[in-house]
Amino acid sequence: MADAISKRKEALYEHLKMSILTLALQPGSDLDEAAYLDRFALSRTPLREVFRQLAGEGYLDVRKNRGVRVSEMSHTSLREFFLAAPMIYGAILRLAATNATPDQIDRLKAAQTKFSAALRSGRAADRALANNGFHEITGEMADNTYLLPSFSRLLIDHARIGMTFYQPQTNKMAQNLATANAQHDAIIAAIEARDPDETARLAEEHWRLSRDQIAQFVMPTALEIQLAEFPEATA
Repeated sequence: MADAISKRKEALYEHLKMSILTLALQPGSDLDEAAYLDRFALSRTPLREVFRQLAGEGYLDVRKNRGVRVSEMSHTSLREFFLAAPMIYGAILRLAATNATPDQIDRLKAAQTKFSAALRSGRAADRALANNGFHEITGEMADNTYLLPSFSRLLIDHARIGMTFYQPQTNKMAQNLATANAQHDAIIAAIEARDPDETARLAEEHWRLSRDQIAQFVMPTALEIQLAEFPEATA
């Protein structure tokens, strides 16, 4: 019985995580607790355990006496995202080059194979999820108690606002996907070579590639953010 409940909890966890990352569940939307109780055949206690886990990871917002909703994305959070992303990506990859284990490098290569395949034949959601999986492994490689929670939260919003990056509408946008794929290969090589400076440099390039394209879709004029004020050099 316990194993069956654990499997249903895991299924709910994966369903909600994927739905949030791919925007099937929109930022700020309320969750219908009763519907999930019925769909996944769970009682209230294990359901809320999953909600709390996802809230701790940044996917959900559990509000006392007001239910559960998907983490929001506001003008303020977008500004913070664009300010923090280049610094955090650079720090994570620098540490990844120092701390990665052979097993993690093998897993990163496997994730890159999956990402490449998704670029060739997948939907935008498949591409975004494959990219997220690649970067999650670099976070594991970094193995830093203080950085990892921030990086994990960053990846959630990067996947959500980056969905536009994986729906190319012009030849230039399609070429950007090919460039991103090549940059992943270069990142793996730099990590395998134990070269933190090169991985940090590649992090900057990789971020810059998607930054401008993402900004075109997610930053309304009223946000009044000048990309020039964002740090491009990684710390």
